[in-house]
Amino acid sequence: MLITSFEDIEVWRVSRGLVKTVYQLTYNQSFHKDYALKDQIRRSAISIMANIAEGFERRSNKEFIQFLRYSVHPQQRRKAIFI
Repeated sequence: MLITSFEDIEVWRVSRGLVKTVYQLTYNQSFHKDYALKDQIRRSAISIMANIAEGFERRSNKEFIQFLRYSVHPQQRRKAIFI
């Protein structure tokens, strides 16, 4: 399969699903008053998807790989929040 846009990248589509899931989970009552935590978790999920898209748009393998590495950091932050 030829990848012509970041929407064609499977991991971007998975991360988009993650964003939807995160929004659904943080919409519930347990996050209702903890605005900072809810915001941090949501921004972290969005950051993954955005970094993949931005890296692809750079049109350089070296930069794309760097942005894929950036995508790992928000996931690690989210993991640290819940440990």
